[in-house]
Amino acid sequence: MAGLFDIQFHEDKIKEYQPPLSKLDKIINWNMFREPIEKALYIEPKGLGGRPPFDKLMMFKILILQKYYNLSDEQTEFQINDRTSFKLFLGLSIGDKIPDEKTIWYFKEQLTKKNLSQKLFDLFTSTLMSNNIIVKEGSIIDASFVDVPRQRNRKMENKDIKQGAIPLSFGIKDKNGNYSKLSQKDTDARWTKKGDEKHYGYKDHINADAKTKLITKYSVSSASLHDSKETRNIIDETDNTLHADSAYRSSDIEEYLKDKKCKSLVHEKGYRGNPLSDTQKESNNIKSKIRARVEHVFGFMTNSMNNALYMKCIGIDRVKSNIGFLNLTYNLFRYEQLVRLSKVKVM
Repeated sequence: MAGLFDIQFHEDKIKEYQPPLSKLDKIINWNMFREPIEKALYIEPKGLGGRPPFDKLMMFKILILQKYYNLSDEQTEFQINDRTSFKLFLGLSIGDKIPDEKTIWYFKEQLTKKNLSQKLFDLFTSTLMSNNIIVKEGSIIDASFVDVPRQRNRKMENKDIKQGAIPLSFGIKDKNGNYSKLSQKDTDARWTKKGDEKHYGYKDHINADAKTKLITKYSVSSASLHDSKETRNIIDETDNTLHADSAYRSSDIEEYLKDKKCKSLVHEKGYRGNPLSDTQKESNNIKSKIRARVEHVFGFMTNSMNNALYMKCIGIDRVKSNIGFLNLTYNLFRYEQLVRLSKVKVM
């Protein structure tokens, strides 16, 4: 039977190994998130008694590890029970009560209703800027598909959805009076095709700092919306130089950037009968050296975060919340990496 010192030795060995969560825990001031979460989710107590709720900051950290490892609620509950490194990250010990999958799901639903993922993302970003971690020497914009479970709808149902209507067949009540079919249907996701790849879902449009590759702003749309249509939603007054691929090149966007006093380093685009000149091609190659850095952001989400750009949730509100936490989680780990590589200071 393991004794107290055996457990302590086991935990020390894990800390010595330095798993990703342990590295993150060392440099993030988690308390910055406590007040906005507790304030948004505060409920007036009805009286004495009842089981005390789980610490909300710990629940928030559960969502961070869930996003980093791309775990379902059920998997998250199991892995916290199973893995000592997860317990250490959450400040739990063997024998402590652990939130079950329904509690994790409910907490996420509350955050979605309060739009807290956006607020917490903005909080961390503003903290990075106020500490001169992000200095905005240049910005890069791009978008990536966020795929969700594909729907199996009838032809007429898809026609209604494309027109922005809810199919009547989705509104059939079950024996309990609930619209059970509608709750399992995603009427906001859209199909699109890029090259030979078909995608169903949404897009994560991001503005990343060219120097640090930290995300400074983001927006969410259906997968079918052209990348350039979200340009105005992800550019702000702090952007002075903008890098982007040729999908963002248009006279309208160039005029918009000029009005914002933002220098355009957007790739030039060739047209049928008017191909790019050698000078324009060389200019695009030079611009690519900076623009390509944004690919590292989505590469981290796909590889290090276990294909986090695939989400098992339904509806744009939940997807927006999930994408907000995805971008925040990326920023947390990117910041830790920058500190570890001595490229930025600890806040």
